[in-house]
Amino acid sequence: MILFLFIAIFIINTDLSAQDINAFQIGRVKYGGGGDWYNDPSAEVNLLKFTASLTNIKVRDEYVFTDVASDDIYKYPLLFITGHGNISLSNEEARRLRKYCEEGGFIFIDDDYGMDNSIRREMKKVFPERGFVEIPFSHGIYSSYFLFRNGPPKTHEHDDKAPRGYGIFLGERLVVYYTYESNPSDGWADARSHNDSPLVREEALKFGANILIWALTN
Repeated sequence: MILFLFIAIFIINTDLSAQDINAFQIGRVKYGGGGDWYNDPSAEVNLLKFTASLTNIKVRDEYVFTDVASDDIYKYPLLFITGHGNISLSNEEARRLRKYCEEGGFIFIDDDYGMDNSIRREMKKVFPERGFVEIPFSHGIYSSYFLFRNGPPKTHEHDDKAPRGYGIFLGERLVVYYTYESNPSDGWADARSHNDSPLVREEALKFGANILIWALTN
């Protein structure tokens, strides 16, 4: 099975005529368990617009969500999971997310506060033989476009802890990236949503562009 009908050429200053039909979108994951998977719908829209303004990546800057039970997940090179509180995956949903990753997909998870215990538990269903490992600051995700020498930015204060970036690898490929005590997606949202300063929002958007570009080129 070919993972994506989406055709993409992501090197800067390269002809993107192949993308004319299928522009890039981020798929927001709708999940069970009670967490607000749907919060800040402006986040992806603003990140896509920001990335398109810097690069020649063609985007469709719309908020779209997808159910893991649907084959629509294969339309999106990047799935985004966020929210507060609990997330729950069925065994079948876990199996499908693993298959999505095995066939080339990338998942970005941003703890909007209170997700850590449940996301670690549920991702063990997806990769029972693996766990999250902290991503070293030398990893390419921190320099795919902008340089983040100290890893994830501190967009929002939660528990007075340093921001952390964790990942799950299949072989040498990073397939899941998880930000904790960082919350960059709040910085992607409309300015009025969280009253972040322009500097904080720009830093978060730059970091998000790194994630997006990394997902599309690796």
